[in-house]
Amino acid sequence: MVRLEDAVVARYEYKGHRFEVLVDPDGVDKIRKDPDKVNVSEYLVVDEIFKDARKGDRVGEELLREIFGTTDPIEVAKQIILKGEVQLTTEQRRKMLEERKRQIVAIIARNAINPQTRTPHPPQRIERAMEEAKVHIDPLKSAEEQVPMVLKAIKRLIPIKFEKIKIAVKLSAEDYGRVYGDLTKMGVITREEWQPDGSWIGIVEIPAGIQGDFLGMLNKKTHGRVQTRFIE
Repeated sequence: MVRLEDAVVARYEYKGHRFEVLVDPDGVDKIRKDPDKVNVSEYLVVDEIFKDARKGDRVGEELLREIFGTTDPIEVAKQIILKGEVQLTTEQRRKMLEERKRQIVAIIARNAINPQTRTPHPPQRIERAMEEAKVHIDPLKSAEEQVPMVLKAIKRLIPIKFEKIKIAVKLSAEDYGRVYGDLTKMGVITREEWQPDGSWIGIVEIPAGIQGDFLGMLNKKTHGRVQTRFIE
């Protein structure tokens, strides 16, 4: 269940009647994208249907059956979220917009580079480009869904594209144990083999934007003993 102070009102009006549920704003997009797989109850403050959620006025079962064909509050809540509108307060909208913007910037910074210099763009540069391009962010849509639109808008202002790079990594057997988990978290190991001298060599594919963090992690955990080479 969701805390009341974190919830927004989803409202559906039909035949002069109003139906409301209190729902986690982050759950709205998930439910709308995949209503049959999402557990709607997880994103509701309470499994109740209201005439006025803020006053706590509940809708009777007879009316629910007449309008929705069921009295199951979870099924009705799903229909309200799918068909209705989400009511955000000014403060809720501001906070959600800031959070979505932060998430979008983080995704782009992680995955994109400047194709002219082959280096990542700092998050601040991406954020400035978004502001200059006057990108419209929808607080109720996921960051991942909005990234292509944002990327298209800021391409007019800065050279940028999503890319993955491959790096060959050579580790001693001792360092391999310290680092392997981080390698799989940050990228995908596309090839690996043990050498006769006991060392490990692997090809790791990572998002281009995190190459600095990736190399920094390797050097820190191996105390500089790692050997790396970019693969064209």
